[in-house]
Amino acid sequence: MTARSIVILGLSITSSWGNGHATTFRALVRELVAAGHDVLFLERDQPWYASNRDMPRPPWGRTELYGSLDELHDRFAQAVRAADLVLVGSYVPQGAEVGDWVQREAGGVTAFYDIDTPVTLAKLARGEHEYLRPQQIAGYDLYLSFTGGPTLRRLEDEFGSPRARVLYCSVDPQLYFPEPLAPAWDLGYMGTYSDDRQPGVDRLLLQPAREWSAGRFIVAGPQYPADIAWPGNVEYRPHLPPAEHRGFYNRQRFTLNITRADMIAAGWSPSVRLFEAAACGTPIISDRWAGIETLLAPGREIVLADGPAEVLAVLRGMHEDERRQMGERARARILAEHTSAHRAAELVAHAFERELESAP
Repeated sequence: MTARSIVILGLSITSSWGNGHATTFRALVRELVAAGHDVLFLERDQPWYASNRDMPRPPWGRTELYGSLDELHDRFAQAVRAADLVLVGSYVPQGAEVGDWVQREAGGVTAFYDIDTPVTLAKLARGEHEYLRPQQIAGYDLYLSFTGGPTLRRLEDEFGSPRARVLYCSVDPQLYFPEPLAPAWDLGYMGTYSDDRQPGVDRLLLQPAREWSAGRFIVAGPQYPADIAWPGNVEYRPHLPPAEHRGFYNRQRFTLNITRADMIAAGWSPSVRLFEAAACGTPIISDRWAGIETLLAPGREIVLADGPAEVLAVLRGMHEDERRQMGERARARILAEHTSAHRAAELVAHAFERELESAP
């Protein structure tokens, strides 16, 4: 294996508050460094994250904060020029300007890493270009997308990407694994509030809770409106730090996966929560979207539900042995295909595939 010099400009690695980017970058950087690569992570020093840093000094590679575009250019231009790979993530502050600079300065492979692909494409359609402009897509050597399926062809055919490749989210098996904890809830859900996701939460968790007063339910995540009428058997927690995620999953009989509308429309857009829950061996009830069956087998490794009746049938009717076996099967599948080590290897292979193809 050839050791590579990699620079990543991402939304955040130091703070997981209100974003799923940090846990993704932490696991990816750790595995890249473990594989022998030299990684520099550059993060814009933002007040919101500065006051909520749960990992101010990541122990893998090197992390540096910068306060402005001028500071970024002055301090890190040489590192960008010298790197074998420079990767710019979605939602980076002033990301469009950062992307222009990277495409001008980088001496190696340039890539855009889209952790929010359907959201990004919807933003481009509305003329919102704060972190990516349509014409920039063709300027990146590689477009790495959290969304697979037909979206990859669209990125190449419609936007001119030289290479669009899927790089799904992943799970860190060092952090997510089964624990022998007594169940506290029959069904739980973890996710930041969003208007487009809330109907799914209402349909597949709150309505079952209303209909089954003896059931125990929980929702964890920030930004839920104060006027939500939580049923009496639904516990609400406004924030759950990453250190508590594993225990949260392991104390649920089932966990709920709800997908944002843009990602349902695109399909092939698994959430990191899907992989985390599976790695803990917690059986998953999910909404439906194209491509989910390529990740976990419906009825065997995951339950797909359209309404409260299906959810309640599973919660009240699935035999305990089958429940445990479903969780075990999902865990085995995810650990075989979707760990952060898999993603780090895929990232390097995608970035340098042309170099490998031309090698004698």
